[in-house]
Amino acid sequence: MIGRLNHIAIAVPDLVAAAVLYRDTLGAQVSEPVDLPDHGVTTVFVDLGNSKVELLHPLGEGSPIAGFLDRNAAGGVHHVCFEVADIAAAADSLRADGARVLGDGEPRIGAHGKPVLFLHPKDFCGTLIEIEQV
Repeated sequence: MIGRLNHIAIAVPDLVAAAVLYRDTLGAQVSEPVDLPDHGVTTVFVDLGNSKVELLHPLGEGSPIAGFLDRNAAGGVHHVCFEVADIAAAADSLRADGARVLGDGEPRIGAHGKPVLFLHPKDFCGTLIEIEQV
């Protein structure tokens, strides 16, 4: 069902400093910040050629990333995103196997402009999983 690893998302307390670290220290290609108000985050993508690292920073008071950073002040891995060919079919299959789809269960448009869903971390070894239709 899952395809390739699309990205690993890291919540960061300082988005500018994190982008500089990846660009200047690691020599990576780093995007400009993009605000995603529907998700309550600002994102920067680090392009690795075959996948990406997504740097996440809270946008607004209700951001889920703000809560994550309250519990993990230095930041850390937030989620892992895998590609799927058909998000509706993947969600149906996952539910049939007992996995919980977070939110209202309906795909939302993610940072890449494609439908995404998140899966409960308790169903996947403590890891929040995002699936993205490609």
